[in-house]
Amino acid sequence: MTPFHHILVNNLAANVTNFTVWFAVTFWVFLETQSVFATGMIAGIYLVFTAAFGIWFGSIVDHNSKRLAMLGSSLVSWLLYLPGLLMVLFAPEGAFSDPYGPYLWSFVLLVMLGVIAGNIRSIALPTLVTILIPEAERDKANGLVGMVSGIGFLTTSVISGFLVAYTGMLGVLIMALSVTTLAFVHLSLVKLDEGRVAPSADEPAEPKRVDLAGTIRVIAAVPGLFALIFFACFNNFLGGIFMALLDAYGLSLVSVEVWGLLFGALSMAFIASGIIISKTGLGRNPLKTLLMVNMVTWAVCCVFTLQSSIWLLAAGCFVWMFLGPYAEAAEQTTLQKVVPLERQGRVFGFAQSVEQSASPLTAFLIGPLTQFVVIPFMTDGAGARSIGGWFGTGPERGIALVFTVAGFVGLLVTILAINSRYYRQLSAAYAAGKDDDGESGGGAAVTSPA
Repeated sequence: MTPFHHILVNNLAANVTNFTVWFAVTFWVFLETQSVFATGMIAGIYLVFTAAFGIWFGSIVDHNSKRLAMLGSSLVSWLLYLPGLLMVLFAPEGAFSDPYGPYLWSFVLLVMLGVIAGNIRSIALPTLVTILIPEAERDKANGLVGMVSGIGFLTTSVISGFLVAYTGMLGVLIMALSVTTLAFVHLSLVKLDEGRVAPSADEPAEPKRVDLAGTIRVIAAVPGLFALIFFACFNNFLGGIFMALLDAYGLSLVSVEVWGLLFGALSMAFIASGIIISKTGLGRNPLKTLLMVNMVTWAVCCVFTLQSSIWLLAAGCFVWMFLGPYAEAAEQTTLQKVVPLERQGRVFGFAQSVEQSASPLTAFLIGPLTQFVVIPFMTDGAGARSIGGWFGTGPERGIALVFTVAGFVGLLVTILAINSRYYRQLSAAYAAGKDDDGESGGGAAVTSPA
C-alpha cells in the first residue's frame, strides 16, 4: 500500500467511528426520551458546529503537518469520548430520560464535540491529495476519497443501529475509544514527506492565526472561485430539503424496516461512483463536470416524486447518490489546482463553513413551511383542487411537491451558472493553473511505514 492508501484506510476507520457515535447518540437519545425535539437538536448541533469550526480547523491544517493535525484530531476525539463513557457508567437513575435535563445535554455536547473534532480530517485529506498525488491523477484520487465516504455512509447506520440495540451507548463508546486508539497508532507509523520547509531568518514562518481576511483575499484573487463556493452553498441550501423531508416521504410509502434496508442498499451508489471516478477521472474540465452533474440531479429531483411510487423514489435516490461524489470530487479537484497549497486548508475550511451553514437553515425552515403551508395546500387547498387530479392529494403529496419545486429551482440556477461569466473565468483559471513547483504533476516524495 502507498502512504496515500494508508491515509485513506485510516480516515475510513476514523470517519466510521465518529459518524457511528453521531448516529448512535441520535438513535439512543430518541429511544431514551421519545423526543423528536431532542434528535432534531442533535442534528442542529452537528451542522452548526461544523459551520462554526470550519475556518479555525482550516488554519490548524495549514499551519501544521497534515499528519500531525489528523493525529491531533484523533487524540481530541479520544479525550472527549472517555468522559462520555464515564458519564454513561456513573449516570444517576433516569438522568438520560429527561429530554431537557442538563445531564443528558452535557453528555450530548461532550460526545458531539468529539465527533466534530474529526472534521479536521475532512479538511486535511484533500490537501494531502495535493501533496501526494500528481496533478493529472488528482481527480481519480478524489474519486477514491468519495468511495471511502460512501463505504463509511453504508456501514455507519448499520453498525450504530446494532450497537445501540444490544449495548446502548456503553458499547458505542467502548468501540469508539478502541478504534480511535488503533487509528492513532496506525497513523503514527505512516511516514509522509509533506515538503514542509523549516523557517529561516530569510523566510520566517507565517504567523499561526486564522487570518480570515487573508483567506478571503486568496479566494477573491481567483476569478469565479467565490461563485463556485456560493453555488455549492446554494446546492446545500436546497439539499437541506432532503435532510428534513426524505425520511418522512419514504416512510409514507413503505415500512421503517423496508426503508432502512432500501436506503442502505442505495448507498452502494456512493461506492460504485467512487470506483468509476478513480478509474476514469473527471475529464479535462472538472468544473464543467460539476455543473453537468448538477443539471442531471436537479432534473431527476423534478420527477422522482411526481407519482407515489417507491420504485420511482428509489431510482431518484440512486441517481442522486451516484452523482454526489462526482460533484464533491470536481469541487475538490478545482480547488486543489487554483488555490496555493499553503492556503488550501483555510480555503477548504472556509468552504466547509459557508457550504454547511446552508443545510441547517433549510432544514429548520422547510419543516414548518411544509407542515403548515404546503401540506394543507395539497390536502384540501388550492393545490389539491388544481393539480390534485393527476399529482395526488394529501400530506405525502405535499412533501412530494416540495421536492418537485426544489428540483426546478436547482435546475434553473444550474443553467444560469453554466452560462455565467464566473463559470468561464474559473474554467480559464483551472486550465491555466500550475502546481506549486510551477510544473504540472508535481508532488512531494513519500515513504511507506517501516
